[in-house]
Amino acid sequence: MNSPELPSAGHAEVRIVAADPEAARHVAEILRRCFAATEARSYPAGADGGTRLHLTVDTTRMADPVRSWLSTSQSSRDDQTQPDEI
Repeated sequence: MNSPELPSAGHAEVRIVAADPEAARHVAEILRRCFAATEARSYPAGADGGTRLHLTVDTTRMADPVRSWLSTSQSSRDDQTQPDEI
């Protein structure tokens, strides 16, 4: 089995699967507001309907509000695993 090709450094491949195509589009739009992203490619999710969207986000180009949130939420090396985490 071949491994999937990895995106370039600083990029992430995102797959959104939803029963409602509009819900998938909303999630993709939120990602595009936070990160530079390609246009979502849409595919059927299966025989029962639904939508699967694929897009690539550039995690090196974030919107300013997201950048400040990410900076303040970075975990430190002193963080310990919480009891309810695996």
